[in-house]
Amino acid sequence: MSVAASAGAEQRASLGDWIAVIAGALGALIASLDISIVNSALPQIQGEVGASGTEGTWISTGYLVSEVVMIPLAAWLSRLLGLRNLLLICGGLFTLFSMTCGLAHDLPTMILGRVGQGFFGGALIPTAQTIVRTRLPPKQIPIGMTLFGLIVLLGPLVGPVIGGWLTESVSWRWCFFLNLPVAGALFTLLLLGLPHERMKLERLVEADWLGIVGMTFGLSCLTVVLEEGQRDRWFESGFIVGLTAVSALGFVLLAVAQATAREPVIKLRLMLNRSYASVILIIVVIGMVLYGVLYVLPQFLSLIAGYNAEQSGRILAISGIPAFLMMPLLPLILGHAPLRLTVLIGLGCFAVSCFFNTSLTADTGGDHFFFSQLIQGVGQILCFMPLNQASVGSVSREDAADAAGLFNMARNLGGSLGLALLGVFIDRRVESHADAIGQSVTQNSELAQSRIADQAAGFAATNGGDLGAAQTQALRSLAGTIHQQAMVITYAEGFWLLGIALICMAPLVFLLRPPPKAAAATEMMH
Repeated sequence: MSVAASAGAEQRASLGDWIAVIAGALGALIASLDISIVNSALPQIQGEVGASGTEGTWISTGYLVSEVVMIPLAAWLSRLLGLRNLLLICGGLFTLFSMTCGLAHDLPTMILGRVGQGFFGGALIPTAQTIVRTRLPPKQIPIGMTLFGLIVLLGPLVGPVIGGWLTESVSWRWCFFLNLPVAGALFTLLLLGLPHERMKLERLVEADWLGIVGMTFGLSCLTVVLEEGQRDRWFESGFIVGLTAVSALGFVLLAVAQATAREPVIKLRLMLNRSYASVILIIVVIGMVLYGVLYVLPQFLSLIAGYNAEQSGRILAISGIPAFLMMPLLPLILGHAPLRLTVLIGLGCFAVSCFFNTSLTADTGGDHFFFSQLIQGVGQILCFMPLNQASVGSVSREDAADAAGLFNMARNLGGSLGLALLGVFIDRRVESHADAIGQSVTQNSELAQSRIADQAAGFAATNGGDLGAAQTQALRSLAGTIHQQAMVITYAEGFWLLGIALICMAPLVFLLRPPPKAAAATEMMH
């Protein structure tokens, strides 16, 4: 049978193929949900396991560190163990560590559970993308990519809402126990949809161990530096300096392995592909902006508008509405709309949503963000979905798993980098703006003195006429107002910078190259 005839005969995926795609999507769902589902429950978790605020950050950091190590390893492990075996092992151990978290009564046990969750959950996201690429014919790949993309986008958005509801209505432990019934469905679908493959454990002997060690130390230490650096005042901390040195050594080892290994564990040569490299650079910035918004917006709603975690989660979830409304159109957009134009429109919408939030005031409430969150949701879909497809479509089928791993790793590292840079920016700018505002509030300012006098009189009337205490309260209130105004200005500037970062990615869009349809059809041949 000719290539053309075979390609024509294989136009629709089988039931088994779709079961495999759904299984991969379900695995990606529980992994992406667990990135953020505990955020709403973190105060309650810290209280029950006896962790301080600083110690409690490791409940989230431990997950991210181990996840970013596993994501690029997933392609190599799938070749070593077989895709179904890898997913069954990772799904089973992810569930086991989820139960460990749910049953934890002390901080070390909780951190151990989160590290295990992150490591084994890290394989579930890129392998879902690989299943779509390798099991579906070219014409149906947009449908599979739509399913995968929606889950990866919506998971971090709905996670805080679900986590907040479970914490308030049942118990924070159900944020972890929820994974047990989902894992049961996942195992069933994996056994039905994916064929058994023989493990190739003999490859362990000739594996790129230098690259594995270098990548593990390089990525894990870099992630900790980015996540914890701001809290430890960066290079004033010996801990951060040491981790930075270890990270640099790890990347040196990885570079040596790239040049010497017969089959490197992570195929960085894919970055020589101009289109793929453009995808990676754009997704790093999108990760920075997305995680930046997920950081700045709840901060504003909590510290300025006085919202609790559940209320903030509802505002964040608004950006998921366009995904559901656009769902029927997404396969059509991915299959027929020009790739570059779609990504440009997406970047524009995402940037506009950021610029819309540059007019914040101390009186701004959650209603202000409704429109900007909707526009952001449209932008995310139109950016992420085509880039997601282009990341595996611009490489050969054999490299699809490695391309998916690098793509997801880039998004996560972009998020960590964005949070680190935003943390530094916010701290520095709040201090700068507070000093500038404070300099205008002097004894020569009639408006300031009048405000202090009015507030002091009000406080004196309620505390028994103690004018000294009332004056102190008035000054403290003024200092609080100055700090609040400084934060509002800084958050508005933060949104402005995020929007500018997205606009700067526009030139790279013209380097993107959609996969030729003929080549894609030929790749589906076995």
